[in-house]
Amino acid sequence: MNTTAATHVVVGAGATGSATALKLAQEGHSVKVITRSGSGPTHTSIELIAADASNGAVLTRLTTGASAIYNCANPPYNKWKTEWPPLSAALLQAAETNDAVLVTLSNLYGYRSTNPMRASDPLDPPSVKGGIRVKMWNDALAAHHAGRVRITEARASDFIGPGVGENGHMGDRVVPRVLAGKSVSLLGKTDVAHSWTAINDVATTLATIGSDERAWGEAWHVPTGAPLSQAQLVHRMCELAGVEPVKVKTIPKAAIAAIGLFVPVMRELKEVGYQFEQPFVIEATATTEMFGLEATPLDETLKATLQSYQAKAS
Repeated sequence: MNTTAATHVVVGAGATGSATALKLAQEGHSVKVITRSGSGPTHTSIELIAADASNGAVLTRLTTGASAIYNCANPPYNKWKTEWPPLSAALLQAAETNDAVLVTLSNLYGYRSTNPMRASDPLDPPSVKGGIRVKMWNDALAAHHAGRVRITEARASDFIGPGVGENGHMGDRVVPRVLAGKSVSLLGKTDVAHSWTAINDVATTLATIGSDERAWGEAWHVPTGAPLSQAQLVHRMCELAGVEPVKVKTIPKAAIAAIGLFVPVMRELKEVGYQFEQPFVIEATATTEMFGLEATPLDETLKATLQSYQAKAS
């Protein structure tokens, strides 16, 4: 395992990209964060760079000398078909040319919900988006097996934690309403088991597998706590926030379809709606046994989330 200081490049500065960059910087590494806007977390060891990461030549130049490249990008749902292929190819090109480990953050879309889903399960995507993710993994794995590049991947369920914001099911649409004691409306069934992965655990897993050669050539699930239904998770937030349990409602499918006529991203949710219609549970024993990583206690993550929203409101 390589623990010496190195240069790491993180592509994407959303909740996971920012948390990963900060984790690496705190471990003593030099970090570059690449986004179109040049945004990202503030730290003396982090350099923020504005660039189009889907341009292979540009990304290869910017990642020269990097020990690892972390794919924490997240194109809008309605642009996956057009934006993921060139971005994925550019990341693979940059990693191969610069002899850097390519570390990809992915999800569970490639599985057909075996419940629990394990990293060793066959990939059989039930959606177009799952197929895009599986192709990205298969292309990278083929290059790894050909000896052209070293790759690894971390797969997580839906995120919880500070910074999830408008893109998370338990972010901007839920937390402020919980703090105000107001009802919340959610996608799909609110009473089925679902896994929620802490942002902090995503960052820790990515930083670990990017520097540990035992991880390379394999996919790893991010350690995640016991599953909770959406209603259970919201009501636990209420307890921690000191408010009465709020009403948890389901957004009617007709309403989602109507909104989708004007909001392209909402139109794409129908394809992955199955994740909230049946149990959707991750299992990460292999990651814990190999690297000694454990999931952050749920209450710790929820308290940090509530505090982050309270701080923004003050």
